[in-house]
Amino acid sequence: MGKAGKALRQVLETYSISQNQLAVEMGISRATVHNWVQEKRDPVAESVLAIVEALEKINEAAAKEFLTLYLGRFAQEDESV
Repeated sequence: MGKAGKALRQVLETYSISQNQLAVEMGISRATVHNWVQEKRDPVAESVLAIVEALEKINEAAAKEFLTLYLGRFAQEDESV
């Protein structure tokens, strides 16, 4: 498990975003975010999109970094267009 969880943990720490803040913005429980960050569960594809949308509202740079960490080269290629 875990590429999304690792990326999310790093972004939350780097940008000082709490798990609760992300959960509130997404309209989900903090426990769900905690499970992702602790790599107990992977978010489904729809949740990854919701994570990006919530992070964009909180801090656009955090959303971009999450995408880069999670998608790697695919996100970087998209930015060059």
